[in-house]
Amino acid sequence: MEIKRTKDMIVFNILSYTFITLAAIGCLLPFLMVISNSFNSEAMVIRHGFSILPREFSTEAYGMILVNWERIVRAYGVTVSVTVVGTIFSLFLSSMFAYVISRKEFKYRNVLSFYVYFTTLFSGGLVSSYIFNVNYLHLKDTLQVLVLVPMFTVFNILILRSFISGSIPDSLPESARLDGAGEFTIFIRVVFPLLKPALATIGLFTALTYWNDWSTAMLYINDHKLHSLQYVLYQMFQNIKAMMIMSEQMMSMPSAELPAETFKLAMTVVVTGPIVLLYPFVQKYFVSGITIGAVKG
Repeated sequence: MEIKRTKDMIVFNILSYTFITLAAIGCLLPFLMVISNSFNSEAMVIRHGFSILPREFSTEAYGMILVNWERIVRAYGVTVSVTVVGTIFSLFLSSMFAYVISRKEFKYRNVLSFYVYFTTLFSGGLVSSYIFNVNYLHLKDTLQVLVLVPMFTVFNILILRSFISGSIPDSLPESARLDGAGEFTIFIRVVFPLLKPALATIGLFTALTYWNDWSTAMLYINDHKLHSLQYVLYQMFQNIKAMMIMSEQMMSMPSAELPAETFKLAMTVVVTGPIVLLYPFVQKYFVSGITIGAVKG
């Protein structure tokens, strides 16, 4: 049965689609300007500012990045490996912990929940965590430190707990328990497959955290072969800034010849490209997962 569209509905649809279109253009335009100006010459950017289309086409910024292409490729491999492994382990362990503290029959669930929440209010600080990771866990110059340090986020654990409590009825684990299944079997075969929307949402946030993490490599990694992509690009940008300062002091070369501004834009394109390509594959889960807790039954 077709619903007759009144004039009010037609006007509302026109206004809604117009607003959404303008909002989409507003979100897309800055990213297009980043890509466009990364192919612009440094002199044009400094003289005329950023533009929608490059005033003078130049690949100098990408040339600066690709000078050390072997290091870039190796850093890509480190970042991709750490992101994939870290996201998988983070989702599995976080969802397991969230399942435990969501079970009403678990005696210490409130104690563990408070213990986790307490860490969001008070922490040992950077110095104590560095001493513990280096002197006691011996994670200096290892890939494990890049995986372990950003692995757990309390906010993600609490979201997963809320999703499990609100979306998975208690009758499912109880029926599996009556059939003789243990708690780990219940979690793996009953609960975990039902967490796809939440896992896709939390997984995207976790992957972004791993992908954009550069401070961990700066603190714990001295071996250049283990540097992440973001930290390598950060070092390259710092080198360009140092060269600009030296050139200005020595008056041997105009600083505008060094692609500092366009280099930052090219860095943004290089870093965000894989994430932009990944997002469409998790979008359908992201839309349903982002509304966790929005409706109370």
